Amino acid sequence: MIQKIKIGWFLAIRQVRRANKWTTILIISVMVLTFLNLVVVSGILVGLIEGSVQAQKDYYTGDFIISKLDKKDYIEKTTEIIDTIKSMPEVADYAVRYNEGGVAEVNYKTKTKDTDEESTSATIAGIDPIAEDRLTNISDFIVEGSYLLPDDYDKVLVGSFFLWKYTPIESPGFTSLRNVYPGSKIRLTVSGVTREFTVKGILKSKVDDVSAKIFMVDKQFRQIVGREDKNADDIAIRLVAGASPTLFKEALKRAGIDKYARLQTFEDAQPKILKDIKATFALLGNAIGSIGLAVASITIFIVIFINAITRRKFIGIMKGIGIDGKVIEISYIFQSMFYALCGSGIGITIVFLILVPFFKANPINFPFSDGILVATLSGTFARAGLLMLATLIAGYIPARMIVRKNTLDAILGR
Repeated sequence: MIQKIKIGWFLAIRQVRRANKWTTILIISVMVLTFLNLVVVSGILVGLIEGSVQAQKDYYTGDFIISKLDKKDYIEKTTEIIDTIKSMPEVADYAVRYNEGGVAEVNYKTKTKDTDEESTSATIAGIDPIAEDRLTNISDFIVEGSYLLPDDYDKVLVGSFFLWKYTPIESPGFTSLRNVYPGSKIRLTVSGVTREFTVKGILKSKVDDVSAKIFMVDKQFRQIVGREDKNADDIAIRLVAGASPTLFKEALKRAGIDKYARLQTFEDAQPKILKDIKATFALLGNAIGSIGLAVASITIFIVIFINAITRRKFIGIMKGIGIDGKVIEISYIFQSMFYALCGSGIGITIVFLILVPFFKANPINFPFSDGILVATLSGTFARAGLLMLATLIAGYIPARMIVRKNTLDAILGR
């Protein structure tokens, strides 16, 4: 059998060398495009959601987030928990946040009997401006006005989600506020306390937890809602490079913090809908890639079949002088392997040296995320193996069909 493989290898090299170079380039190009279709389409669809996941991690949850338990109004013993966090070497930075539901109103000074003030329900958040910006770079999302300072009392940042200018939606369950700009007055009602604030800036982000909130300085927020005990609603944490969020979670459990708060890695904190959409898009990408794989297989089948038909007289002569038909079949398998290896190799090079870095530096600007190309080494090589298998089968079948013909008929071209 080893001798047959050696002879088949020799015949395959001979045929590839003598083949028309443009035909070879065309076949390899089809292989490259098929491979890219298998990897890139699925990678971009998954990357669309992965962009949202990454943004949620970078600009809201950090590597780890501690939040209040379901039946609690806040994180109990927040001060003690923060002291524990500060003492842990894995922690690089953290930000403490306070959240309460409230109502935002505009035009309340100019309303008449014929016109009502505009109001909308909103989550009001209290933050330490310096700590929050250090952790999530929230100031980068200011599109109008300026960011909060620690002594900015009676001033707020308004998320673009609430403003007609950025979210022009008319719905019975939602009201966009009109004519709100930096310097505008807005009235907030939180925990039964109504107070007037000046809009200092507008925030616009693809992370809902940023764009769908109204932010004020945490010291004033605690005074309004009566949180002088400093018990917070969530604490976002960034870990040092290389630290494991899972091991950090176990360390917090050993410290007994899970009795007073919910402990989540950034993956745990992902909304279920994002996970479901990610899985759906991966399935959709694989389905689209499978069509491309079928097209490539058919293309290889046709090319090998035509090649074998045009060379059937030569094949008949080889069989006539005693060359085993298995050797001829092996030679065509090696030809198919050559095309698949070249196509996959070029495709892998394009994906990891060109496309992945390009999309990382220039993400696709989708309305709800910055899409990237997700391509793992294991997944990419698995697709390369799949393309190889399909190509080998597509190359073997036509060779087998021609070799099985009667030797004399093949020589005479019948």
